[in-house]
Amino acid sequence: MTGGGIMPSRRAILTAAGAFLAAGLPLRAAPSAPRLAAIDWAMLETATAIGHMPVAAAELVRFRADVITPAIPPDVTDLGLRGAPNFELLQLVRPDLILSSPFYTHYEDRLRQVAPVLSLPFFVPGEPPLPKALAALTALADAIGDPAAGARARAETEATLDSLAARLAPFRDRPVALVNIGDGRHMRVFGFDSLFGSTLDRLGLRNAWAGDTAFSFLAPVPLERLADMPDARLVNIGTLPPAADRALSRSILWRALPPVAQGRTHLLSDVNAFGAVPAALRFATLLAQAFETGPKAIA
Repeated sequence: MTGGGIMPSRRAILTAAGAFLAAGLPLRAAPSAPRLAAIDWAMLETATAIGHMPVAAAELVRFRADVITPAIPPDVTDLGLRGAPNFELLQLVRPDLILSSPFYTHYEDRLRQVAPVLSLPFFVPGEPPLPKALAALTALADAIGDPAAGARARAETEATLDSLAARLAPFRDRPVALVNIGDGRHMRVFGFDSLFGSTLDRLGLRNAWAGDTAFSFLAPVPLERLADMPDARLVNIGTLPPAADRALSRSILWRALPPVAQGRTHLLSDVNAFGAVPAALRFATLLAQAFETGPKAIA
């Protein structure tokens, strides 16, 4: 009791704050950490980066298999598909705040019927995503009334990126071609407006791909386009499909490409191409390890 009235509940406070979130204004600090539900994976990664694990998130089976890190505890409720979440289950987990993105505007009104929604853009054609991912740390932390968590996560991220940039300084002599090979003839190429390309720039390395992209990467691109990047270190991000591995091992064209013929190829483990700060750090760490270890045959 206070002043003869009843203190409103934490849920009532956050529900009433939906209008403030929609207007871009921060929530006031809650008595305890709010219950978060994440529809968007980049927002899920952002929540984990500031130390606020959601109570529920979408497509966790696939997230754990494809994204790998950050680890999501087994007690986090799986809400089903990101494109078609289970709204009944979402109501049952009683979120105080739902984390979404402009990918899901077609059902955002339904989300707002359950709880306030914080929707942040990460991937905008023609704009580098890493600065948006860093800003999201602050925006989410401010929205849930824990600005110190955002400041701490951002400082730690910048320090880690600085350290990795220093490790990668000896490799600034050549541009880097960031690709994901899909089959024996085609690949995706990541440009400056991809999370990988944006992080590459933050690390002080040059992207060998100077052409246009279509929403963070260009696909499908014929493998022979690698001949346009003869000086590059070639980095394939993600597991090479077995069929592609077999096809490339028999390909005269592949073996003749300058980065391949001259032994400048590297293979990274899977990384979430549409992730947030944790994905950027995973990519940067794997890249530093791969370059320091030395070239590795892709096929």
